Amino acid sequence: MAGGSREAGRSVTSKVLAILGAFDSAHPQLTLTDLARRSGLPLSTVHRLAGELEQWRALSRAPDGRLRIGMRLWELGQLAPARLQDLAHPWLQEVFARTGENVHLAVRDGLEVLYVDKVHGRRAVPIVSRTGGRLPMHPTGVGKALLAYEPDWFVQAYLARKLERPTAHTITEPGRLARELAAVRAQGHALTFEEMSLGSCSAAVPVLVDGRPVAALGIVLSSRRARELHRLVEPLRDAADQIARAYAAASSGTV
Repeated sequence: MAGGSREAGRSVTSKVLAILGAFDSAHPQLTLTDLARRSGLPLSTVHRLAGELEQWRALSRAPDGRLRIGMRLWELGQLAPARLQDLAHPWLQEVFARTGENVHLAVRDGLEVLYVDKVHGRRAVPIVSRTGGRLPMHPTGVGKALLAYEPDWFVQAYLARKLERPTAHTITEPGRLARELAAVRAQGHALTFEEMSLGSCSAAVPVLVDGRPVAALGIVLSSRRARELHRLVEPLRDAADQIARAYAAASSGTV
């Protein structure tokens, strides 16, 4: 009965979406039991629908038998509009060429940042962000760069939440965080020091179009090199300005 009640009123489409939505950057591979738990569906339903999704190549099997997103969804994903990423990618490459450091592009999606592109080298410091992954806004450089330029009502609503604290250095006090966001807006860039992960620090700038933050561009360094962050703001800002111009021109249809 409990399993049936969980399904009551749910269409087949909503069940399939719940199964696909169970996967994320932290859970790229799941067992059927995991899928049932994360989707809120009975195991029998998950078993049936996952089998159909696997036949359609929306899901595939890892060597250990766990399920993962299949190539059919990747193929469909390539059809989605990606104007921002396409316009920005050459400038990410330019920043990487100038600095030799990891550089990534992120947008706000709800109360999180979604990483939509990244350029990195094998000698650069490992970072927790990954393309297609999400992280909280307040502990990340790109998140702060975006949050600082959001409307007051959004910032107030964000600060009213219970804020995640990934490390002991994460700023979660609403008053202190509000002051930091005001400073980010005044200086035009954000800096973080071991707020998302120990051993790393970051610099980020917003990509502003008509004063609206459409994305943020960031660089991550080892904490041992924190003194170098300030010199990296200029190449980030140069690239962000170019991305903003290209995005505005594309949006207006002048290119």
